[in-house]
Amino acid sequence: MKILVCVKQVPDSGETLSIDASSGWIDYGRSTVFRMNRYDEFALEEALLIRESLPGTVVHALSVGLDRVGSTIRRALEMGADHGIHIRDGRESYVSPFSVASLIASCARTRGYDLILAGVMAEDDMACQVGQLVAALLDLPCATSVIREDFRPGGSEILVEREIEGGCRQEILLKTPAVLTIQPGINAPRYPSLSHVLRARSQPQEIIESRDLGIPEQQEIAGRLRAPDLTSQGIFLEGSSREKARALVGILHEKALLLQR
Repeated sequence: MKILVCVKQVPDSGETLSIDASSGWIDYGRSTVFRMNRYDEFALEEALLIRESLPGTVVHALSVGLDRVGSTIRRALEMGADHGIHIRDGRESYVSPFSVASLIASCARTRGYDLILAGVMAEDDMACQVGQLVAALLDLPCATSVIREDFRPGGSEILVEREIEGGCRQEILLKTPAVLTIQPGINAPRYPSLSHVLRARSQPQEIIESRDLGIPEQQEIAGRLRAPDLTSQGIFLEGSSREKARALVGILHEKALLLQR
């Protein structure tokens, strides 16, 4: 069996981010630290658990982005992935989920993956679209928010359980190859072992230029970013209980929240 896990690199914290007025997009700054999207860690761990239960399984990890994305792919190798693929894309500005999914689908189309896994969403944009779009572009069955999967004998079918609205769960039997987006909590992502860390340091990553896959036309563009409006400051009332109550009633009258009789 051959599994592809899509992983994304995200900033570790929003405290170092700002908005570049000239480009209208995020300025990460030199002090920004990047790491693997935590939702994708669950997808990678699930692929590794499948490999342990089905001997002969191979796990590939793929990410799209700038040169720095190589560190996230290396993290996937440290956790146990067998091969890392970096679709190198030099765009600093907004890249739509459709564009990312198109690059992933173009890369995966001829590689014969039996299963494609991704986190249910990314921590930075929370779009929840890439996995489903990859499935649509490859014309594969797809299940989202998966909390359990079970391969049927022969590996041609997979039974998945997914969370749906209202706290309910749904079981679906899919033909493979298929695409699954993994819900957090399905497992406990492992820490890299020393042997895998040492292997990842010397193991070369497969680098594919996005232009060689054919960069699709943007289906959506980002108009502009702005910081959220500051909320009004709270007011501390001082004095005795009677004075505080009188001041509060006055404020409510002023805001037209309490009518006088």
